[in-house]
Amino acid sequence: MIAVLRGQLLEKHPSRLIVDVHGVGYDVQVPVSTFYQAGEPGASVTLRIHTHVREDQIALFGFATALEHDLFERLIGVNGIGPKLALSVLSGIESADFVRAVEQGDVTRLTRIPGVGRKTAERMTLELRDRLPKVDDVSPSPAPALDATGGDVVSALVNLGYQRAAADKAVEAVAAETPGLGFEDLLRRALRHLSR
Repeated sequence: MIAVLRGQLLEKHPSRLIVDVHGVGYDVQVPVSTFYQAGEPGASVTLRIHTHVREDQIALFGFATALEHDLFERLIGVNGIGPKLALSVLSGIESADFVRAVEQGDVTRLTRIPGVGRKTAERMTLELRDRLPKVDDVSPSPAPALDATGGDVVSALVNLGYQRAAADKAVEAVAAETPGLGFEDLLRRALRHLSR
């Protein structure tokens, strides 16, 4: 089993990275948070890996932090949650917010994650409540407030099919680089940021 990959980032896509380890390119599926932490192609990268083996394929799932890796493995232990949905959960909510939502039984917050229905959210809170790290052990993740234009651009990106967490981060990054952009410029730059 592969536990850790350390190598050079060859390609970067919002849901996957290709990492070159001594001439072998590994295709690793990642949550949005790991995508943003990975740096640009050419940078060295270290990922914690979950190796998922099925009859017809072997898939690698990579994480920048031990917490995300731990949450992923606990999520796939929940009845009815496979690796793809677990990755979607980690892409749709910050780790600390996920721990808090489960701890507080906040089913409404969990159902806002793409792909998570009410029954799945209830099952997560029931099965994971006592098995996750305490919220005090997880650093809070304050979300910067976007202005009305930023909110409109995020909404437009979600309507175009991008995940909300990815859209939020792209708009925040562009707005931080160049404050005061109008809707069209901000949307154009956010799309360019997402396509890197």
